[in-house]
Amino acid sequence: MRSETTGCVVVGGGPAGMMTGLLLARAGVPVTVLEKHPDFLRDFRGDTVHPSTLTLLDELGLFEKFNALPQGRVTAVGFPTADGGLMKLADLSKLHVAHPYIAMVPQWDFLSLLADAGAQEKTFDLRMHTEVTGLLREGNTVVGVRYHAADGMGELRAGLVIAADGRWSLLRREARLTPKEYDCPFDVWWFRLSRHDNEGESALTPRMRDRRFAVPLPREGYFQVAYLAPKGQDLRAEGIEAFRENVARVCPEFADRVHELASMDDVKFLDVRLNLLHRWHRDGLLCIGDAAHAMSPVGGVGINLAVQDGVGAATLLADPLRRGRPTPAQLAKVRARRLAPTVAVQGLQRMLHRVVMRPVMAGERNGPPAPMIGLFSRAPRLNVVPAQLLGLGLRPEHAPDFARRTVQRPG
Repeated sequence: MRSETTGCVVVGGGPAGMMTGLLLARAGVPVTVLEKHPDFLRDFRGDTVHPSTLTLLDELGLFEKFNALPQGRVTAVGFPTADGGLMKLADLSKLHVAHPYIAMVPQWDFLSLLADAGAQEKTFDLRMHTEVTGLLREGNTVVGVRYHAADGMGELRAGLVIAADGRWSLLRREARLTPKEYDCPFDVWWFRLSRHDNEGESALTPRMRDRRFAVPLPREGYFQVAYLAPKGQDLRAEGIEAFRENVARVCPEFADRVHELASMDDVKFLDVRLNLLHRWHRDGLLCIGDAAHAMSPVGGVGINLAVQDGVGAATLLADPLRRGRPTPAQLAKVRARRLAPTVAVQGLQRMLHRVVMRPVMAGERNGPPAPMIGLFSRAPRLNVVPAQLLGLGLRPEHAPDFARRTVQRPG
């Protein structure tokens, strides 16, 4: 069994892990990112990159490369009304930022961009197809991880282990950190359907009809569709014909192409969780992203909160890591910095679950409650508040000085 040492080991090559690894490497910290899959090519992951992350990419000198990726742009999030109109819950175009929109980009392209940027740093080491199997401890202190790679098993010791291994985090469980679970009334069934050239959308607009709820996300050449069903309902058991009928009922515009779903194998299931750790760390271990707070897919904010966790963690911990091992008090500062933005977004999501998703799926109505529609109709400027919360967060994180890069343009 190999035994190695690094400054920081980041477990999980998702948005939180990759951003943390890149920033720490730019600070000169030896950092190793371990990702269990051989590549980033997994469909139906979150693909919404919000204005806060777009600003961050500017600061990191990566926006031009990001902007060259195939993408769609969404400027509003809203709900259809009974009269055929749109209640804009969040109007991102009103934000005073350089990029006031949500970029719809495949997550594998976003992660590959971060990986390529990390590869330019001498202290950055990304190891794909390397699955962490447990924690290394000395007494009550976490001192590294055990892993299994294609060429065998090993141990990697580090001054800090960052658990960015998602909502089902192994390291969180091994550290005996248990999140508080919040009620979430639905699960999501993801699939894709073809998109015609004239089907452009600038708003994320759910479809709600007869107890059915779906959200088509416009992508390059296709729609990525989220079909919401009451938690625990097994749509696989009902079969593909029933599923096609449900989709066509809630999204009549897709009736001409639901046959593209050949079987339920074309539909991917997401067990939605909304939870929050009370404590994000142990001595030698820090949880961030979904490992610290699983988010509902409402608003598509999961990627962006995870990225901001990574920026906050790197900003606070780069100097302690350069000196050796961060103290528990220094690790606790990450939670203190990131807790309010997380709680605020989760609060908005829980409210929307309660007043929109649950009543629609119970057949009580086919849209948001009348008082909400009336409020936003009378005071349309209110939609800048959810736009700020969803697009930027209560505390947008900016690249620390050590991580900023300026793009040199010709001339």
